[in-house]
Amino acid sequence: MLRRALNRVQENWKSYRHRFVPWVVLNLSKNEKTLRQVTDRSKDKLVPDQEVSESLLQLFSVLLRSHGADHEELRGAQSHLLRKETTKQHQCEQEAMLRSLGFCIARKPSTLPFAGTGVFVTKGCVSKGATVAMYPGTVYQAYEPILLQSIRNPFVFRCIDGVLIDGNDKGISKVVFKSCSGRDRMGPFLMSDTSWLSSSPQNPLAVGQYVNNCSNEYPANVCYQEFDVPDKFPIMLRQYLPNVNYSTDSQRPLRCVVLVSLRDITAGEELFSNYFTIVH
Repeated sequence: MLRRALNRVQENWKSYRHRFVPWVVLNLSKNEKTLRQVTDRSKDKLVPDQEVSESLLQLFSVLLRSHGADHEELRGAQSHLLRKETTKQHQCEQEAMLRSLGFCIARKPSTLPFAGTGVFVTKGCVSKGATVAMYPGTVYQAYEPILLQSIRNPFVFRCIDGVLIDGNDKGISKVVFKSCSGRDRMGPFLMSDTSWLSSSPQNPLAVGQYVNNCSNEYPANVCYQEFDVPDKFPIMLRQYLPNVNYSTDSQRPLRCVVLVSLRDITAGEELFSNYFTIVH
């Protein structure tokens, strides 16, 4: 029984240690190849926000047309956002992604031992600087409470400015996201996408929380980039955004985090990112 308890503690430690600051600091120098270093916060962006916005608009527009959700039919289409996606619908979204971005991604068992789920390019080719995925979840400002949601949660992403994104699709995190999404609805218009909480997100980019950390053997081929959604982002396309603010009092634009390719990535490759960015 003691051995079983020790094994459980060890497994929990493996998932928590990457968020335990003293451990992170002491181990940074051991795996320098897994670190991303920038000279200034403003240098963190690999591509301009305008390019990220254009990629999202392009994909979301194709998704909207493929779902048959024109202005008159929008209410009916949005009432089905929470249903389970059929195989045909999943294929439709993958085709929309391939047609608009030139590639497809999907979740599969990782090539890394004990890493669980990973994200792979399944079709097409990703060009350098392309928006490859999005990190979904509830957005918390630095001063907002997230203690209960963070317990045994390996999917809390910390932005450079202290903003946190909870990308966990289970437990209390799931309940909070669905509650905030329903709160922000404007009549027939949804302001966020809750389907990423299921196994078949209608926005195929919304799987970024499953991208694994790089290693000395598998260097990073994507990097995280913070993106604030502009006010002029079309209201009809916001239904595909996999993020929502925890509080309605936030005066800041909605924060999204996208993953941008560092090089050309071909079909069959797994995506690897740098979990740690050092700002000098």
